[in-house]
Amino acid sequence: MIAATVIQENTVARHAMRTILLLLLLAAMPAKAEIYDIKQLDLASYKGKVVYLDFWASWCKPCQKSFPWMNSLLQKYPSESFTVITVNLDAETESMHHFLGKVKADFDIFHDPSGRIAEEFKIEGMPTSYLIDSSGKVVKKHIGFYTKKIDKYEDEIEELL
Repeated sequence: MIAATVIQENTVARHAMRTILLLLLLAAMPAKAEIYDIKQLDLASYKGKVVYLDFWASWCKPCQKSFPWMNSLLQKYPSESFTVITVNLDAETESMHHFLGKVKADFDIFHDPSGRIAEEFKIEGMPTSYLIDSSGKVVKKHIGFYTKKIDKYEDEIEELL
């Protein structure tokens, strides 16, 4: 009887410890990106900030390489003056979610399955990104993502900050 009580208490204690460790682990993890409908994107609301606006799709290999770099930008530059916004152009929501299950995103994502905003921005390739100054004016356009050009990209951002 005593042995059974001790075993039961140990099992409860182990379960409680696992729960606490899981909660600590979840609390330490960075917040995941939020996914919004493209109708919610209001670029005018970002005036006062430099914006790196990136258009991407799940099938785009260079997009996979750009995500870690875009995540690092959020750590490098102050959130009061800089942000990253991305627009996913996948027609299928499942494709976007599958990509995001493999590639971490710390920035907000707007989903544009119709490609309406991509047409407005005259997207020519994947990924295509725009650097928008704090007054809301597009000052740079990049087609593709090249790791060899990261220093150039960051110089352009720093010039605007």
